[in-house]
Amino acid sequence: MEKPGTWDRLWHYFPLKSGHKWLNVLLLLAPVAIVLDVAHAAPLLIFFAAALAIAPLAGALGEATGALAAHSGPAVGGTLNATLGNATELIISIFAIRAGQISVVKASLSGSIIGNLLLVLGLSIVAAGTRRTTLTFSRTNASRNSTMLMIAVAALVMPAVFVLTTYGDLGHHESARLEHLSLWTSGVLITLYLGNLIFMFKTHSHAMEQPEEPEVPEMSKRQALVSLVCATVLIAVLSEILVAQIGSVTRALGMTQLFVGVIVVALIGNAAEHSTAVMMAMRNQMDLAITVAAGSSTQIALFVAPVLVFLSVAMGHPMTLLFNGFEIAGLFLSVLVTAMICYDGETNWFEGAQLLALYAVVAVAFYFVPD
Repeated sequence: MEKPGTWDRLWHYFPLKSGHKWLNVLLLLAPVAIVLDVAHAAPLLIFFAAALAIAPLAGALGEATGALAAHSGPAVGGTLNATLGNATELIISIFAIRAGQISVVKASLSGSIIGNLLLVLGLSIVAAGTRRTTLTFSRTNASRNSTMLMIAVAALVMPAVFVLTTYGDLGHHESARLEHLSLWTSGVLITLYLGNLIFMFKTHSHAMEQPEEPEVPEMSKRQALVSLVCATVLIAVLSEILVAQIGSVTRALGMTQLFVGVIVVALIGNAAEHSTAVMMAMRNQMDLAITVAAGSSTQIALFVAPVLVFLSVAMGHPMTLLFNGFEIAGLFLSVLVTAMICYDGETNWFEGAQLLALYAVVAVAFYFVPD
């Protein structure tokens, strides 16, 4: 029997689902990015090679997490998915904080939330709406996510209000009071997120919509663990390479760090999620598509961002929850419009197009906003 080649062994530990297999071609860019970095090649080449390589690794990380969740049962599996669902964004942000790129971290967090709510959900609705006149989904789940996101936006507004009332503008004002406010607020958000997990997987698990048949994992437990570890290590290596090139890339392309964070970096770790949401929507599984989009945004707002605030203090580069006016406006409008569209439990392709239009407007605005 012929021995498996290098590609077959790679495929064994990074087995993306059929809808994601096109991403596996980009796995070849992982060693390319490392070689380019060692050879001190042009920053643009290094940046885009690392960025494109992270996309399939993020997908592999998600698949491995999903397989472990399926092996672990509903409660543990749901918690595992909820905790590691945005591991790629967390890893990239940790390396950016270590490099002192606090503004990029904040921009990528706000960009991930905005992108999931407007771009991912918009594409999902448009893709599904071209096949069906009306798309229906659970109002309860959509309303819960919208409410939690609105609370998160309120938590982000309060530091800005504090600075405005104290200093009179939203400049780069760092103080012990602002850091303490951010830490306490982060603690509240994490507590709310933990409460949400208890609600979904313990006290009200019967009310959560479950698939008719239990999901059969496509990987063994051992294979999933190996895939999880390998993907995490490679993402960490590539994230460090990526972050190191941000300054040079922004200067070379004439872009601001704000735009790169909100649009470019935010999209890198979400490619597989985007594909998943669109595929689920096209299969008329709108509840799953909304869970991927809105649920991911909820996790970033209530878990990833607060955790990064605590980690940043431990790393010696304190990050506060003070976002600039454009980021707050983008977050507020994204949550508000998404809540309006999801309020009645049904949607259509034109409402998806409206979400995409708002994303385009927000992206253009961030492109012209100076750092």
